[in-house]
Amino acid sequence: MKHGFSRQIPPALLVWILAGLVSGVSIFYRTELPWLVNYPEAWVLPVIEWANTGMDWFVENFRWFFRSISWLLSWAMSGALAVLVWLPWAAAIVLFMGVALIAGGWSLAVFTVAALMYMVVIGYWEESMRTLALVSVSVPLSVIVGFGMGVAALRSRRTNRIVQPALDLMQTVPTFAYLVPILLLFGFGPVVGLIASSIYACPPMVRNTMLALSRVPEEVVESGKMSGATERQLFWWVRFPTALPTIMIGVNQATMAALSMVIIAAIIGSSADIGWEVLSTMRRANFGESLLAGIVIALIAMVLDRITRAFATRDSRKRKYLSGVSNLQTLVGTLFVTAFFIIAAQLYPELNDYPDDWVFYPAGYLNDIVAFVTVEFSGILEAIKNGFLFFLLLPLRIGLENTIRPFTWGFTLTPVISGGYAVMTMLLAAFLGVRYSWRVSVGILLVCSILFFGFEHSPWPMIIILIVVLAWQVVGLWIGILTLSGLGFMLVTGVWVPAMRSLYLCLAAVLCSFLIGCLLGILASQNNRLSGILRPIIDTLQTMPLFVLLIPVLMFFQVGEFTAFLAIIAYAIVPAIRYTEHGLRHVDPEVVEAARSMGCTERQLLWEVRLPLAIPEIMLGLNQTIMFALAMLVIAALVGTRGLGQSIYIALSKADFGLGLVAGLSMALIAIIADRVLHAYSRRQRQALGLQ
Repeated sequence: MKHGFSRQIPPALLVWILAGLVSGVSIFYRTELPWLVNYPEAWVLPVIEWANTGMDWFVENFRWFFRSISWLLSWAMSGALAVLVWLPWAAAIVLFMGVALIAGGWSLAVFTVAALMYMVVIGYWEESMRTLALVSVSVPLSVIVGFGMGVAALRSRRTNRIVQPALDLMQTVPTFAYLVPILLLFGFGPVVGLIASSIYACPPMVRNTMLALSRVPEEVVESGKMSGATERQLFWWVRFPTALPTIMIGVNQATMAALSMVIIAAIIGSSADIGWEVLSTMRRANFGESLLAGIVIALIAMVLDRITRAFATRDSRKRKYLSGVSNLQTLVGTLFVTAFFIIAAQLYPELNDYPDDWVFYPAGYLNDIVAFVTVEFSGILEAIKNGFLFFLLLPLRIGLENTIRPFTWGFTLTPVISGGYAVMTMLLAAFLGVRYSWRVSVGILLVCSILFFGFEHSPWPMIIILIVVLAWQVVGLWIGILTLSGLGFMLVTGVWVPAMRSLYLCLAAVLCSFLIGCLLGILASQNNRLSGILRPIIDTLQTMPLFVLLIPVLMFFQVGEFTAFLAIIAYAIVPAIRYTEHGLRHVDPEVVEAARSMGCTERQLLWEVRLPLAIPEIMLGLNQTIMFALAMLVIAALVGTRGLGQSIYIALSKADFGLGLVAGLSMALIAIIADRVLHAYSRRQRQALGLQ
């Protein structure tokens, strides 16, 4: 029987039936046994106190070592800052233009000049140079450390077993969580922001180094051995040059990661850079000022991204640009013109300090636009907010049984209505189970149960059992054990309620981001003009500081969960659009032509050929959407969320290492579990479709 229930109950379905029975029992007795919903504080393990005690001992005994590192890095930071602030803006623009010209030609050079001139004209030149000083020290530091870790992990399996989980934690633990130990060990100041940026930027360099060196062709290595090269010569003269393009991609990603930390670095140690400008104006709810400063960070990210990516993707003959005559002439000419402007700036002060009278700063106009929209469309904005809040967010958090009220839904939830909801759920699940498969039926029962009871008010045994069984059946036993361990950790450490609040908000935002993003990605794959319109918008959303995304929604919708919900969507929608469009555009043309020759219409091509073949890429987009949502979840705690993000902020304000560790690890575990499940599903889809 191809569709529907088979006569013999499959073992996987039997497991779901048992899970459903246990869940039903826990729901039935939740009133008589309150501990099924509210985990007793007496059962909470004092992990937070243990962690604080251990950290206090470590700081007391090793603070001198970390403060010495901080003192050494302060010299490098001060030197880079002195040079970039001293360099006249005209000379700096010429220097960056020359580097961009060598890397990517005239188009990149023109874009670089335009971006830098924006910083000058808007009046943020010195703040931008302070940010570049932070990046110019943190990126080389992360590149050196990351390259060394990557080489060591590739050469030693024992080292690799330590490095891989460390990388997972560094990329999934929210940055605010590890700011607490950094502050305790290194103190407060700009150097602490530098260290935090370097730590965050290290993992992509490690991963790209390992990937690049592991993919060096064996025949290339064998030819080096036949030439009599030693192991050291094989590495530096054979493996490293061959792997350099991929390693440069790691440098590119490390640069982007370091830039994404500039505002967070400003929180723990301001150096009057552009990150501090965004943070301070955001605290005053000045949308115009925050947007103008945020665009500066986005432009710095775009310029550095395009320059480093251009060097990474150049032909091997052009990469050694100093050996080429034209590139050498460009370099010499750039240095000559830079020196000329340095001298000219001594005679013409305008080339050194851009006059205040020439500054164009339209922040006031932007603030007026936001105020106009807020006042004139307040009714519409309030209706949108209440609609999402009462019909999506609150049902997911506290359930329909606690949301349906006369002033929200227009009626009272009576036992008759609750029974009708249960009957309709069962009938729908039975119909879809017979029509498609029992897995669809199980999915309907899960969704309707969560909507009725909510994440926060559902018994914790029910939530744990359902998620563990789902992970086990999608991926395997080991991921089921990991999921059980992760959820158990959140439960016994006392952060279960904040974890459920974070999970519900993340789920709602991911659902909306993925649906809207997939729709836009499908449309963009069919329309080049729409794709061209979306591309700069996506680039801006991905490079704009996360804090800036909070400002417009905060002005329009005030503090609350709906504001956080919209801010998460604005950031998490990017990978959904990118991966969907990429997957649909890169379907094998021969398969498409074969389908056309069989008489398929364009609609049939999309729904029956392109989309099924693009599902692996689309699922990777869902994976990244979840990662982006979790990253934004911590930032969204600034506008009223009460989940793990708020716990991390409380830990940072109180220097509570234990609370920050537990909350940060909980968010990391959610990210790792989601990552493993979706990667496994994507891999199975590729295998089923016969894709490599």
